[in-house]
Amino acid sequence: MITTHNTEIKLFAGNSNMALAESIAKELKLTLSDVEVGHFSDGEICVHLNETVRGRDVFIIQSTCAPVNENLMELLIMIDAARRASAGRITAVIPYFGYARQDRKARARDPITAKLVADIITSAGADRVLTMDLHAAQIQGFFDIPVDHLIGGPILYKYFKNYVAGDDFMVVSPDVGSVSRARSVASKLNCPMAIVDKRRPKANQIEVMNVIGDVKGKTCLMVDDMIDTAGTICQGAEALYENGAKEIYACCTHAVLSGPAIERIQNSPIKKLVVLDTIPLSEEKKLDKIEVLSVAKIFATAIENIYFDKKMSEIYDN
Repeated sequence: MITTHNTEIKLFAGNSNMALAESIAKELKLTLSDVEVGHFSDGEICVHLNETVRGRDVFIIQSTCAPVNENLMELLIMIDAARRASAGRITAVIPYFGYARQDRKARARDPITAKLVADIITSAGADRVLTMDLHAAQIQGFFDIPVDHLIGGPILYKYFKNYVAGDDFMVVSPDVGSVSRARSVASKLNCPMAIVDKRRPKANQIEVMNVIGDVKGKTCLMVDDMIDTAGTICQGAEALYENGAKEIYACCTHAVLSGPAIERIQNSPIKKLVVLDTIPLSEEKKLDKIEVLSVAKIFATAIENIYFDKKMSEIYDN
């Protein structure tokens, strides 16, 4: 895919999601550049680039998923190593951007960690960031460098297009915060939408799930950007089931799946959960009802577009 250019491309990967990095390299018909990422005896991270990067276009692929701090430090040190080795341009390719949920002060004296991480990545020497489905789109503005923000929705709604049959299919937002995302998918699938609204009638009373929209006898698809402990998505599925939904599917870009998530999903009415591979799934998280789709092709195309200074909008033309 990568042909002649005035500078050579170098594709490096940290340890967070090696399978995705290798898939991206394969899509680009490249091999990953040689880098050693290990630890000193005291636990400090040790990085050594085994190839020259002077004047090269360097892409460093690293999701800042769990262990978040370890993977973030790997990314920062790799960026610093490339900068000090006189790389021509450094792009931090971060399929999953950790700390994205700490994007505002929810309480007095809270930090805004998403902004802090953005500043650190910039200070380390990144010239550009390539990421997907930030939890809050305004985080793009936290960076003082260009941010290319990919969306995973097209991969997901293309998958579920075959599930749409007449008026029996409905897209559902699992909470009010995901309405715009669900509306976009519903528009692409040309189907109606419902919303699960979580309310607490009185102080110290259990939350009540209200479904806004008629889901009785419908095949429902719940859409979210990430699933962490799976509480919201599984409670939403229960509410849809209680309101007469025929079948319940769910999808998200980032499968964080921490704490009781796997047990909750396994015991929920969700028939199938479709996720993207921005975060690798460990063996214990690979349930029969979880299907993983790859983002390698869209990231490979984005990397090629950055390399050749082409328009990003062309990615979604097809």
